[in-house]
Amino acid sequence: MYGFTQDLPITPEIYARILEGIGTEPPEGLIVHVVTRHDDGLRYTDVWESRELCDRFLEERVHPVLQRAFAAHGGVPHNEPPRRDVEVVDVWHRLPEGVAPAR
Repeated sequence: MYGFTQDLPITPEIYARILEGIGTEPPEGLIVHVVTRHDDGLRYTDVWESRELCDRFLEERVHPVLQRAFAAHGGVPHNEPPRRDVEVVDVWHRLPEGVAPAR
């Protein structure tokens, strides 16, 4: 498994624009993607089957839509903030009955 966190200086509106651009087809290899707020924007915490599948999804589906998403909100970042790899020991999740995933 491959996991990372990444802090991005973006708003929920920019994040929503990115989601619109990448579509609703779940990426191959994604186990869980959690987005939380922090003082300077949003934090992604992801767990994937492999780093290779994560990198492929970012290159093929995310990066192509970033310029449009940022431009629509008045600016384009100079570079992507670094990902911090985390060692995944376990992934355990359960949604309460009747609750659909946020996405």
